[in-house]
Amino acid sequence: MKKIFPTARFVDLLKSDEFERYNRRPALLRDELILLPDNELVIIDEIQKIPALLDEVHWLISNKNLRFILSGSSARKLRRSGVNLLGGRAIRAHLFPLVSAEIPDFDLIKACNNGMLPRHYLVDDASKRIHAYVGDYLQQEIKAEALTRNLNTFSHFMEVAALSDGEIVNYNNIASECGVSAPTVKEYFSILEETLIGFTVPAFTRKVKRRVIQSPKFYYFDVGIANFLLKRNSLSPGSPEFGHALEHFVIQELVAYLSYSSSIHELSYWRTTSGFEVDIIIGAAHTAIEIKSNAEVHPHHAKGLKVFAEEFPEARLILVSMDKYPRTMNGIEVLPVTNFLKLLWDGSLF
Repeated sequence: MKKIFPTARFVDLLKSDEFERYNRRPALLRDELILLPDNELVIIDEIQKIPALLDEVHWLISNKNLRFILSGSSARKLRRSGVNLLGGRAIRAHLFPLVSAEIPDFDLIKACNNGMLPRHYLVDDASKRIHAYVGDYLQQEIKAEALTRNLNTFSHFMEVAALSDGEIVNYNNIASECGVSAPTVKEYFSILEETLIGFTVPAFTRKVKRRVIQSPKFYYFDVGIANFLLKRNSLSPGSPEFGHALEHFVIQELVAYLSYSSSIHELSYWRTTSGFEVDIIIGAAHTAIEIKSNAEVHPHHAKGLKVFAEEFPEARLILVSMDKYPRTMNGIEVLPVTNFLKLLWDGSLF
């Protein structure tokens, strides 16, 4: 933000002196900004640290026609405390980890191992940095905001949740493993989502003939975090662990693209009670995408796509793989991962 808007007034609530000034008297913000010309831009970072500032922001928008960018690592504290959320005056946007299109000479293997947070992607071995990141998250976001009383239990839950990364969530099984109730596990998942550490992919429930699973899948926001919690490292193509990481990475890219492009399409997955599955459904069966880490995919890798096509014959069918070149296979587009990512960020897929 400082680079894109170098002349904007910048309020950094991570600075202890700044925090103390505005926390002691939120109206000070109004006193300081009221003399700015109309349409001036003001950036407030870590706005969730002082929710009372939102009333002042609201007043300045309405009475002084100022523009604001309000950033922070979590909106949970704001929503849960019943503060002014600037209804009708604010647009919410998520900033994701780096995406492949932002990196010259993008390295797929490094991305699947280290994840896409800048400080993690840029080193050969990101394990120490990720360890520090997870530790800081638990201390700052969970303990400091008193989101859960038992930090040790929540830490164990994060590891158990990693085992469900990319899998259909079963609250009762996870609760049993963690020694807490299923409602507590649901609350823990909501903490991960609201602090932007994880997201869920809903089931595609529009059915024609076959009965479908309706529980969501869970993913950590970055594949590097999942790798660390699952203790999987040095991943290379051909291993099952790399296959899981590749699926996570591609879905991470899709989630970012749909958000950044303000797409009307939603992302879901499809699985029947008889076991046929497609990793990603875009929109109302607009596109069906299966992700495989095989160096050369064959028709049996596309069973789920073929069954889905029987239900939704108009869907575009894509099999993302480690194949060397794009090709077609029985009406299915086989796209190497790098080709798929280029088409995605070029806006050529949907």
